[in-house]
Order: sequence, then structure tokens, then C-alpha cells
Amino acid sequence: MLAEPSIDKLLEKTECRYMLVCGVAKRARQLMQQSPELFEDEKIKPLSVAAKEVADGTVIIKRD
Repeated sequence: MLAEPSIDKLLEKTECRYMLVCGVAKRARQLMQQSPELFEDEKIKPLSVAAKEVADGTVIIKRD
């Protein structure tokens, strides 16, 4: 379960939950492809990193 950032905070950055789920999952896959060595340690999860990027505004999820 994702504790931080909160789902409510993340939903403010997108139009709907579906866009949020798809966008965060897509970014997590990109992170795994770009630098898999970062996630060899079980403590850091790509979904958590992707969610934090969305919450910080470094990644913007928008409709194509």
C-alpha cells in the first residue's frame, strides 16, 4: 500500500483515477527500464518513486 504521497494528493494532479493508475504504472515501467540497478534493493519500489514524481510535479500525467 502506498502511504506517501496520499491518493487524494495524487488525484489532484490528474483528471481521474484511471489516468492516475495508468500514468504512474507507465512511469514505473520507464524507471525500471532506464535504471534497474536502483530497484535491486527491495526497500525502493518503482511505483513509489513514480508516485512521488507525480506528486512533486516532475512528471505530469495528461491525456494523449
